[in-house]
Amino acid sequence: MSLLVRAATDNDHDAVWRIMEPVIRAGESYALARDMTRQDALAHWFAPDRSVFVAEEGGKILGTYYLRANRSGPGSHVANAGFMVADKAGGRGLGHALCEHALATAKARGFRAMQFNFVVVSNDRAVRLWQRMGFEVAGRLPRAFDHPRLGFTDALVMFRLL
Repeated sequence: MSLLVRAATDNDHDAVWRIMEPVIRAGESYALARDMTRQDALAHWFAPDRSVFVAEEGGKILGTYYLRANRSGPGSHVANAGFMVADKAGGRGLGHALCEHALATAKARGFRAMQFNFVVVSNDRAVRLWQRMGFEVAGRLPRAFDHPRLGFTDALVMFRLL
C-alpha cells in the first residue's frame, strides 16, 4: 500500500464526509447521533481543538483521524484521537497505518500518552488493533453504549504511554 497520510484541508471535507456518513448512520462504533447532519459531523470532526489528518492512496482519501489533547491543564500531556476508515478500505491495514501516524505525531508534539475514551466492545477489529498497537484496557464502562442491534453494551477506556 502506497499510502500518504497528510494534514486535512478544507478541500477534504466532502471526502471526509463520505467516510463519516456510513459510520455515523450505522451507529455501531461512535457515540454520535445517527441522524447527525453533515454540517454538525464535520464541525465535530474539524473542531478547533483538533488536528485532522487524511490517508490517501492514488489521490483517493480512504481514512481520517483527528488528534487533540484529551483534557486541558494538568491532563494536556495525554493525547486523544478518533479514527474512521472508508467502508471499502477496511481490512487492508489502513487503521494500523493511521494509528502509527497518530502515535508518532502525538509524540512529536510532546504528548506523553494517548487515551481512547470510548471504544465500543463490540467493535472487535478496533479493540484488537488498539491492543496490537500497545493500548491496554484502563477501564470498562458497563452498558454505556446503546448499540442499534445489540442493545446496551460496554465501552472501554484504552491507554498507552508514548
